[in-house]
Amino acid sequence: MSARSGRTVVAGIDGSESALHAVRWAAAEAGRRGVPLRVVTAFDWDRKHPVGETDLAATYRETALSEARRHLADAAATAERTVPGLEVEQQLVVGAPIAVLAAESERAQLVVVGDRGLGGITGLLLGSVSAGLGAHAKSPLVVVRGNRDPDPAAPVVVGVDGSPLSEAAVAFSYEAAAARGVPLVAVHTWRELVGDLDLAPMLDWDAIATDEAEVLAERLAGWGEKYPDVPVRRTSTRGRPGHALVEESARAQLVVVGSRGRGSLAGLVLGSVSHAVLHHSHCPVAVVRPDVGGET
Repeated sequence: MSARSGRTVVAGIDGSESALHAVRWAAAEAGRRGVPLRVVTAFDWDRKHPVGETDLAATYRETALSEARRHLADAAATAERTVPGLEVEQQLVVGAPIAVLAAESERAQLVVVGDRGLGGITGLLLGSVSAGLGAHAKSPLVVVRGNRDPDPAAPVVVGVDGSPLSEAAVAFSYEAAAARGVPLVAVHTWRELVGDLDLAPMLDWDAIATDEAEVLAERLAGWGEKYPDVPVRRTSTRGRPGHALVEESARAQLVVVGSRGRGSLAGLVLGSVSHAVLHHSHCPVAVVRPDVGGET
């Protein structure tokens, strides 16, 4: 644990079934970390407020607030059933969901949300709140995808892109694997861009593959000594990084990605790989910013 060790795990809820699934995951994680769970819902009155008709607006507001409080109580009860004895806080905050949860992330160990919310459109793979938080959360963010309960013996998977920015994701993934007593799968997938296609057949792809495997080994160097009880399987292959991580997610209980990777554009906070994994992973996904990875 680190500077965030005395802080809570935050679960953002909205009354949806996806949010309750996220609460169960967050409760288990808070229990594992030995910290309280803070269940938060955002009451976005500006979006709900009917124009004109003051009496009607007041009635609507009270009804919506009552519903939000009920959602909080249901989520807290779900958390307490999941981990009996867990300390659970409830908080209703007036404001837009992304802004509210981004503010919560500044003082949280971890923020957890579902992948879909109320009013989700059929076919929309990732809700607007979870997608937006991926780019704005100050703490690590976990998006709990799907409704299946992952195998507790399944590994943690981490994407390692070879840049120093992935160091935070590696740190988070080792700690997550150690806390769960499961193996870690470190995935490094590379794509060699060749300007002149006529030169491609003349390249020594075996040598390139060896070099890329060494990049992965370098990024993991030292972590094995810090976490000697975590078995690690390293995989370095040529292909699309997002595709490889999604494939591994079918056999994992958690996939960890960085918020930016090698070749990202200035100002682009959520990279294409993490974006792809958030939309298609078969298990929960943790998005770790470069400056907070050691604060898990």
